[in-house]
Amino acid sequence: MLALCLTAAAQPFAKPPGKAAEKPNVLFIAIDDLNDWLGCFGGHPQAITPNIDRLAKRGVLFSNAHCAAPLCGPSRNAIFTGRQPFHTGMYSNNDKGWHKENPGVLLLPQVFQNAGYKTFGTGKLLHGSSRSVFQSEFFPEQRWSPFTGKSAKYTKAELSGKGGDNPRHVIRMNGREYVLPFNRMPSDRSPNDPKGESFDWASLDVADGDMGDGKITDWAIQNLRRQSAAKPFFMAVGYYRPHIPLYAPKKYFDLYDGIDIKLPLVREDDLEDLSPVASKWALEAVTAGAHATTVKHGQWQAAVRAYLACVTFIDAQVGRILDVLDSTPHSKNTWVILFGDHGWHLGEKQHWGKWTGWQRSTQVPLLILPPSFSEGRFATNATCDNPVSLIDLYPSLVDLCGLKQVHRLDGQSLRSQLTNPEAISNRLAITTFDKGNHAISGTNWRYIRYSNGSEELYHRKNDPHEWTNLAGKPNYAKIVSRFAKALDVRLSRIK
Repeated sequence: MLALCLTAAAQPFAKPPGKAAEKPNVLFIAIDDLNDWLGCFGGHPQAITPNIDRLAKRGVLFSNAHCAAPLCGPSRNAIFTGRQPFHTGMYSNNDKGWHKENPGVLLLPQVFQNAGYKTFGTGKLLHGSSRSVFQSEFFPEQRWSPFTGKSAKYTKAELSGKGGDNPRHVIRMNGREYVLPFNRMPSDRSPNDPKGESFDWASLDVADGDMGDGKITDWAIQNLRRQSAAKPFFMAVGYYRPHIPLYAPKKYFDLYDGIDIKLPLVREDDLEDLSPVASKWALEAVTAGAHATTVKHGQWQAAVRAYLACVTFIDAQVGRILDVLDSTPHSKNTWVILFGDHGWHLGEKQHWGKWTGWQRSTQVPLLILPPSFSEGRFATNATCDNPVSLIDLYPSLVDLCGLKQVHRLDGQSLRSQLTNPEAISNRLAITTFDKGNHAISGTNWRYIRYSNGSEELYHRKNDPHEWTNLAGKPNYAKIVSRFAKALDVRLSRIK
């Protein structure tokens, strides 16, 4: 029942009515640090995301999708290689990249290129190492935009005060002066780092095109319009927001003016039924700041508002691309994949950022839209609640586009979920957060095991906030044992 399936053999794609066999295009949209705060996913009641919401009606919304790793580098490496972190050994952003050390393992766009596709790549895709992977590429500054990375760099003198408790960095751009950090908060994770603290947020009076994410949208649109319908394409677009710093054009912040922003539900005693090692994962400021600091400085609501504004900004960019796609001949023959590379905490479990085994960090939004000519063959306006993983994207596209599988893949094709989303499944999705730490997501249960052997168990439907750890309760011992064995089976498989 808990067996791991490998990818299905590739099946040829159906012929468009009245045409010769034709390879489908792929528009592959990755959004950094995006949790389920989208209208169609219901993650936050005030999220304004009309464009992504309308896309959900055209395909399958996966409400129980999870990343292979809740951190940019290993998550993206897993997506583009089709291999799990516990097989590649790539667990952190400090790793150089398993794909570079194993050139025989083709990255996803390279498989498409070998099949005769024109490949395009822009924005954050492989965590800073996407260059030379695509035939046509564009990588502008995204992280600090509308500022440059060089201008955002602090000097040691600006990290004033004991422990950097009063950082002040001045940027001058277009005749205006900006003082970073805008939130005036000290850094919890790198108080003496001259690169500056990105755990910051601000509404900026700039145009979409001044932002890196606006620039990559313009580039993608330009190439969609130029690309001949005679040659299939694979286009990957990697958005940076809502990754910190949460900077976005003012007009998106204005949409949330006058709204009493709802904050995530956080229990003060939430960590009491966890092991010391789990509490450490919650409280350490590794990928963002500390929840206690955010609350102390009265910035919690401002940060949530900024996150929502950045999500709406990206929603607008996605809408622009899809509007142009729909206006071209490509629209009838293009698969659209939209996903977040991992989740993001905004105070839940007293944590900010990613890099935990809890649902808020592992669960991602995933939408898959079939080409319009395949109407009736794949589900639309449908939801699949079966557990799936981003590790499944590689084998799914190989299958759906009729490509040749070139190496062993750890995921499995989602074809059956796209044709019958409501079918009962015994799938499990595994997430690895550093070596020896794993979470397994099922239909009803989530199991977490840390490298020291401590465990957690949550009922996904009855306890969506994961407030009550059931792992130590006798009545749930069999369920814990079942998931622990399933994890051991997966980890012991031949690499």
